[in-house]
Formats: sequence, structure tokens, C-alpha cells
Amino acid sequence: MSNSYQTTRRQFFHGVAAAGAASILLPTAGRAFGYQSPNERPVFATIGLRNQGWAIMSKTFTFADFAALADVDSNVLGTNVERTQQSQGKKPDAYKDYREILDRKDIDAVMVGTPDHWHTKIVIEAMHAGKDVYCEKPLTLTIDEGKLIEQAVKETGRVFQVGTQQRSESNRRFLQAVALVQHGRIGTVRKVTCGIGGMPASPVIPVAPVPEELDWDFWLGPAPKVSYRALPEMRTGYGGGVPLYSNGHYSFRNWHEYSGGKLTDWGAHHVDIACWAIGASDTGPSKVTPLDYALACEYQDGHPVVDDRYNVATRFNIQAAMPGDIEMLITSEGDNGILFEGTEGRFFVNRGRIAGRPVEDLEDNPLPDGAIEEVYGGPVSENHSANFIESMKSRKQPISDVWSHNRMLEICHLANIAMRLDREVHWDPVKREIIGDAQANAFLARESRKGYEIKG
Repeated sequence: MSNSYQTTRRQFFHGVAAAGAASILLPTAGRAFGYQSPNERPVFATIGLRNQGWAIMSKTFTFADFAALADVDSNVLGTNVERTQQSQGKKPDAYKDYREILDRKDIDAVMVGTPDHWHTKIVIEAMHAGKDVYCEKPLTLTIDEGKLIEQAVKETGRVFQVGTQQRSESNRRFLQAVALVQHGRIGTVRKVTCGIGGMPASPVIPVAPVPEELDWDFWLGPAPKVSYRALPEMRTGYGGGVPLYSNGHYSFRNWHEYSGGKLTDWGAHHVDIACWAIGASDTGPSKVTPLDYALACEYQDGHPVVDDRYNVATRFNIQAAMPGDIEMLITSEGDNGILFEGTEGRFFVNRGRIAGRPVEDLEDNPLPDGAIEEVYGGPVSENHSANFIESMKSRKQPISDVWSHNRMLEICHLANIAMRLDREVHWDPVKREIIGDAQANAFLARESRKGYEIKG
């Protein structure tokens, strides 16, 4: 079972945090270990507030006080300052530049809800500034970025939680699914199918004036400098109408420059649970094959030939050859959720239901007492934010740790690379590199724009 590996790994990094890192690094952060007594509430800040930024905050007010918020969109920033004041009774300080938050010694932890292309730079700087970090998924834009974050966690001993909330929430359905597989209720696993839905294509999106409230250059940050694009069609959302089609600001998941489409969006949730269940949280596939797919625009040598429309995959069926002769299929077809198939049964799980004969059989043959807690590594937290707070107190890494997240996210990144190059890629999970394909290996990293380099 992968659980034994996770326990060993957590014990090791707990030792790093409690010994060398605690005595050498943490006191420079001001309030070492976050807060001085069990009764004192930690002080948080959030960087990146649209959609998920607020979603993760709203689950955290019970446990922490938010002293500062940052966003490059003044409308989004203002709206969330008001929301936060209403929620906690105290107005947080507002910043456009997240670095002003990292300079504050009274901030114990930051929650990061920016677009994906900003994650790595911000979280590494935050850890080296002495902050614990909760970062939304997918954690990285590239595979090599994941390695840089792992290095920073080791160097600083900070607590780092990834926002793969299915590990803690959804009425424990996914924990039950992992327990069913690991307790042999479907026999030997043969196939796991992750249904994650497709993405839309777009019409041509013309260059448009940058919205007055947006610092577009800072929003782009590490990504290449390009003109702002948007269609005039509007839809209603909090903070007013927003463009239905744009390059980045509202539709960043549809562009490889800033994200990885559904593969790294919903894939970061369902592939995570699938790997956890089959014991592959510390390894990876031997190869990733694009069986069938369509990209939102034409590609050449792995790069889109146009820059005026969406460019991620719109539909796909990706096969990953996992350890133990298990086939993993990641598909845009069918229901959103995970189908586990073994020699003795099959069942399906998503955020709304868990169903199949092995689930029905639990009525007469329940899982052993404590099976869910065994999967979780202890009592299941109230929600994902609670798990982060508990980890800040214990100085142990949370249930969604950086290492297992990066391992499963590598599958999603490899799927995108395979589609972009229109070929199967072979993967060495020990060296964490693509075998015998220099062009494909070049996609494991991306150069940051000058002035926005990633630094420890």
C-alpha cells in the first residue's frame, strides 16, 4: 500500500521541520511556527482572489484571521476586501503586489489562488519568507517547476498544502473509494478511468483594450508578453460582467501559456485519487499514449501556430501505463468521476455519489473499523483548510502533500506534451524525465519572462 510510503515520507520531512529547519530557518520569519499558543488564531493572507481564491478563504474563516489580500484586478480586490470584512468583522489590508504581503512579519501563512503560471514563483518566495503555504491545484505549469517547489519545502521546512480538496471533503466518498481498492474489494485492479470532461474551442479573439481595473503586465508575470484579447460578449459574474472569451484574465485554463486545460484542472483531482487508490503516489507511468484527441487550434512542433484563440485540448482519450499492469484512461467522454475496475468488481465515484456492487456489498460486509482513518493517516479533518491548520500546529505535512501531488500531476503534464507533439512518450519515473525524446523533454520546463524569474 502507498500509505506506508506516505507515512515514512511524512516522518522524514517532519524531522526536517522539527530539527534543522525549525532551529535555523523558522525564527527569521517573525512568529516562528505560526502562532505562540494553541488558543491564538493564525494570521493569513490570500494572493489571487477570483473564484478559487475566495472559495478556499470561505472555508478558512473559522480557523484563521485574514490580515491582507492581493490581486492585480482592483475590482476583484475591492469586492473581496468587502466580503472578508463582512465575514470576519475586520477589514484586511489590500495590495496589488503580493511581495508586500511576503515582507510582512505578522503573516503566518498564505493561500494562493492565482492562475497556474504564477504558482511556483509565489509559493517558493513565500516559503523562503517564512510562510506556510496553501496553494490551489494544479500546483505547477511544468514538471520541472514541481521539483523546484519540492526543493523549497525541504530547504525551508514549511508546511505546504495543495488544494486537492477531494482528499478531505465530498462526504468522504473518495476516501471510501481508496479504502475499497486498498482492502481488495475489487480484487486486482486492472483499469482506472478518470472522466474529466472536455474544453470548448473559441472563435478568433481580437486584441482589445486592457480593462482599466487590470494590471495586464503583472497578470502575465512569468508568461510571455502578449496583447490583451477579448470579445465584447459579456456574462454576469460577481464584480460585474466579464468577457466570455479572453486570453487569460477570465479564461486562463484554455491557454497552455497559463494552464493545461482539463488535464491539469479536473485531472489534478481525479488522477490524484486514482493514483492514491492504486498505490502510485510515489511513482509514475512507463508511457503515456494519446489514443484520440483534438486541440483547439493547429499546432506545429508542439506549439500553436496562432495566438488569437484557445489552444488546449478540447477532447481526448489518453492512456497511461501504470505500475502493476494497470491501465489508466483519462478521458473527456462520459460522466465526470472515476471508474475503478478489478478482477472481482467495479465501482464509480464522483463528488455526488459512489456506486457499484462493491459499495452495495458494504451493507453485509463493511470495511474494517478505522479503514477511512487509515487511508487519511488519522482522524479526518473537518475540511481541507482545517487539515492545513492542523498541520501548521503539528509541523507535519498535510494530506495533500507536494510530493504525491507532483507525481500524479506529472501524468497530466505528460498527457498534454503527448498531444502537443502527437506521439506517445516514454517516462522514467525514477529520473523523472522522458526517455529518448529530446524535443519532448524540452517541454518539462519553460523559461520565465525577464524580471519574473523563479528564485529561491
